Amino acid sequence: MKSNLSVRKVWIYTIFVSLFAASCSDETTVFENPEDNLVTETNQSKLDNSVSFERAGVLDIYEDPTNSAKRSGLTGKEEAGDYPLTLVAQIAPPSFTNGENLAATHVVLDGNYGYVSYNTVGMDYVGAVDVIDISDPNNPVVTSRVYYTNADLNSIAYDNGYIYVAGGVDAEQSVTATANSLIAKIEVSGGRINTSNITYAFQEGFNGTDVRIIDNKAVVTSGQDGFVVVYDKNDLSVISEAAFSDLRSVAYNGNEMAVLDAASGVSFLDVTLNEVRSISIDSDFGIDAKRTLDFSDDKIIVSEGSKGAGVYSAASGNFIEYLPILTSPENAEPGEIVTNGVAVNEDILLMANGAGGLSLSENMGSDASAVGVIELTGSINYVASKGDYIFAASGKSGFQIIKLNRPTESLVSSCENLAAFSGGSTYTVAQGNEEAFSGSKRFNSITVNGSLLLCGSWTVKEDLTINENGLFEMNGTIVIGRANRQRDVIVKAGSTLRVEGTMAVYGDIILEEGATLEFLGDNPIAAIWGSVTKANGATITGTFNDYYNKF
Repeated sequence: MKSNLSVRKVWIYTIFVSLFAASCSDETTVFENPEDNLVTETNQSKLDNSVSFERAGVLDIYEDPTNSAKRSGLTGKEEAGDYPLTLVAQIAPPSFTNGENLAATHVVLDGNYGYVSYNTVGMDYVGAVDVIDISDPNNPVVTSRVYYTNADLNSIAYDNGYIYVAGGVDAEQSVTATANSLIAKIEVSGGRINTSNITYAFQEGFNGTDVRIIDNKAVVTSGQDGFVVVYDKNDLSVISEAAFSDLRSVAYNGNEMAVLDAASGVSFLDVTLNEVRSISIDSDFGIDAKRTLDFSDDKIIVSEGSKGAGVYSAASGNFIEYLPILTSPENAEPGEIVTNGVAVNEDILLMANGAGGLSLSENMGSDASAVGVIELTGSINYVASKGDYIFAASGKSGFQIIKLNRPTESLVSSCENLAAFSGGSTYTVAQGNEEAFSGSKRFNSITVNGSLLLCGSWTVKEDLTINENGLFEMNGTIVIGRANRQRDVIVKAGSTLRVEGTMAVYGDIILEEGATLEFLGDNPIAAIWGSVTKANGATITGTFNDYYNKF
């Protein structure tokens, strides 16, 4: 356990590159140059090489047996699954001299950028911050990286050109820190971190655990004999504070704030940090473990370690249900299979379950129903989700970017007269049959002998084959295979593949003699990981974005 320096007040400092002195309680303290504790990564090739596409492509979902049985119904075969997810890329954790064991702890999203914090397990105080450009969802780029040689960073927030990080520092070893819990305000512009002017504040507690920007305030929690402190986000001057036993997280739903205290449960606070009501929770939240909470409409979802996620009425505090951890991997210690974090995105709930992986549940508007565990590597410490993306901090496996592949509203509108797909995951269209569907599904494989139109978002784990004189039309998005398990699209003699939207193939496209590949619409995209083989007499028509220059 990292030691705590008992200090009764919260001290604020703005640190510049030059050394300076400050007076406090008639004592003068000389502050170290911040550059002594910050290292900016200047090697762009190292940043580029931290992005891996090795496992990019279609992600399977290991389904909850109950849910899978329901989908099988009376047909006796596995139906195509919902949530056609794809892995965009993985970002390896930073590494530098005396900082070889960093793990991703938190991610926040704003516009075209993701901001990731890292810490070090154990007694060492070492952390880092990454800025990742996600404007091109198929090609994320790490644009900036800063190493902290004297601080763990456990949480990160972004607001109006600044990132705010919360974490821990060994105050006994630092002439800057007056307590072990810190918040730092760091300028960032155009994806680049500026370390020349950083504002710090320190507060009681063993470690800063969470930070959230609410209007013009920065709210920071600290664990074990710590506080929730409300700062002015501009200069980090203290507005108000309240003591708690062991705070882990703070959430805000636009109307009120809630904090998670591992010693007692959830407290709902007014603007002056007075407790207006509470939810008593006696779960074992662990020692120094990350636990988060999030609002979902009139509910609040709490990460409760080995119990999974607890769902409560935010208004009454009444317990509704537990969403359990769905997997128990072999060779994992029981203490490693715990719910660390939760995230809500429209009608889905994501649970970061440590060694138990990242699980997905649905229908958050009523009773939640577990779908399954997403096929990812690493221990999942934290999850965030916004729009069409999921961002998972997976410890030493780094930061993983996942695309939900939800159909766009315009696409849904254009396909509203088509029946929703409800067939099998290994799907075959018989010769002479003409079939057309809308939706968003996961397939194992597709074989077309007749004619098939799919309008929506789809993934195919194995091959897509269009047999002789067959027709496959796709309007929307389709992804086939993955980088480390490549699969092909085979368009046989006399058959046609027609694409309007985006087609990503982690494998080859094989056009046999007389086969036709047509691109329709405004700027369709063909992202082909392998090669394009075109036999004599095969034709490719239309204007399209050849993303990897394979045609």
